[in-house]
Amino acid sequence: MVMATVSLAKAMWRGFGGKCPNCGEGRMFGRFLKVADACDHCGEELFHQRADDFPAYLVMVVVGHLVVPAILAIETAYAPPEWLQLAVWLPVTLFASLALLQPTKGAIVGLQWQLGMHGFEASKLRREAGDLAPVLVKDTRAA
Repeated sequence: MVMATVSLAKAMWRGFGGKCPNCGEGRMFGRFLKVADACDHCGEELFHQRADDFPAYLVMVVVGHLVVPAILAIETAYAPPEWLQLAVWLPVTLFASLALLQPTKGAIVGLQWQLGMHGFEASKLRREAGDLAPVLVKDTRAA
């Protein structure tokens, strides 16, 4: 059986959306920043990821490059009091950072998965050979 390969952009986009980079259906995260051990839809193992601090660094760069020029523009044009600047820009920075953190981590996990980085080598070799990911079967019978 020949499977269509998942492009790097597609794997990262799926991860950015919080979905499994393999199937695009299952959830990548069990909690806010905790990557699930495996996809609940296709069974692809995700515990190999080693995103570490890289997503946070990317978020700081992006948010910093958006917020700092905005702060400087407002300061130059209107010179509002410092308390108002703090009251506006601290929450904007906090919420923008929190909003981008999980999607950025998902994209980094998608990148690692597609490139076969860290523990994803076996998964990449299996995909290149055209083998399907192992499927998790949940026992729905009452215990």
